Amino acid sequence: MSHKRIRPFNTKDTYPEQNLDNDLAQAVVARGAMVFLRGQCPQNLDDAKNIDSHDPVEQTHKVMQNIKQLIEECGGQMEDLVKVVVYITDVRHREAVYRTMGEYIKGVHPVSTGLVVQALARPEWLVEIDATAVIPDQE
Repeated sequence: MSHKRIRPFNTKDTYPEQNLDNDLAQAVVARGAMVFLRGQCPQNLDDAKNIDSHDPVEQTHKVMQNIKQLIEECGGQMEDLVKVVVYITDVRHREAVYRTMGEYIKGVHPVSTGLVVQALARPEWLVEIDATAVIPDQE
């Protein structure tokens, strides 16, 4: 069974003043094995080394690549992503971060919450994304 997305929308319709194109939903009804990912930061999963970039786009690509890799290691796929919480340290990075994240969630429609925070665990981090996936039960 695939997850039921309630009131899916695209940010280009909801926020026409912003240059975004993200597929999101107001709610997701999911059944299956829940996967809670640790907040993902712009660092390598294998050695925890930061990527060598202070660019919000490059940092977001790394974060989303980590999320994708972890979901796949758990036996799922990006379509199983049901919720993201996005933390950014500067509101001016919002559009770049969300545009980049949107490349990974096209057609997925997770629910999303975004927060601007004073700082993350390391001063060089501009973005952290907390993700939840639900891998559907096999029928």
